[in-house]
Amino acid sequence: MSLGRALALPLAPVLIWQGRRVRRDTPRLPEACGPRAGLDDAHKSDKPDEPAKPLRLLILGDSSAAGVGASHQSEALSGQLRACLASTLAAPLQWRVVARTGIATAEALALLDEAMPDEPEGFDIALVALGVNDVTALRGVSRWLADVDRVCARLRERHSVKRVIWSGLPPMDRFPALPQPLRMVMGLHARALDRALAAHFSRDGSASGRRHIAMPLMPDGAVASDGFHPGPLAYARWAQTLHSALDQDKKPA
Repeated sequence: MSLGRALALPLAPVLIWQGRRVRRDTPRLPEACGPRAGLDDAHKSDKPDEPAKPLRLLILGDSSAAGVGASHQSEALSGQLRACLASTLAAPLQWRVVARTGIATAEALALLDEAMPDEPEGFDIALVALGVNDVTALRGVSRWLADVDRVCARLRERHSVKRVIWSGLPPMDRFPALPQPLRMVMGLHARALDRALAAHFSRDGSASGRRHIAMPLMPDGAVASDGFHPGPLAYARWAQTLHSALDQDKKPA
């Protein structure tokens, strides 16, 4: 059991009360508007008669992948990441965002089925941003890792994903919206899940095609107005970190 879950037991009455107040008082920001799929074809081929094969990128996740905290997808993770890739990608980029506020990792399976019910689309790389809602639900480490494995298996078996880049969990002990001791408990549990995921993927080795990329430190003032989600500045820093990982895996399989 993680330290966060262990501390949550004696603190349960206080944490439940604080959690209800946070849900009541925290502003509910909308998901970023703008397109969630497209083809960025700015690449100029050296051989016009042989068009380059697009890199197919799926962004799967919760509210952060949906862009909550940014007004438009161009300021959110998808837009910021596409802007980074435009400077280095030697092929067109075919991209899609499948994300919904509030989902836990296990619920991503149903979301994938809903978004692509008939003929599953194929992707070269899946970038996954899931886990914060598992932290707030105090999901156990082993159960969460089993959920992660199921999501990765679904991406591989039904959507032809060769490489999965799973973004690390944020430092929830620095979220202004969370009061103490709720902030401390959430931060400890987020850290436990994140470390477990990094170790889990590391044990698989590079042959599994799964990588954990730690969440970067965010500059002051980077959090959105709700004190919980990234703002545009945080999305830009996050995208730069993920771009470094994607840039190593950017060739289509």
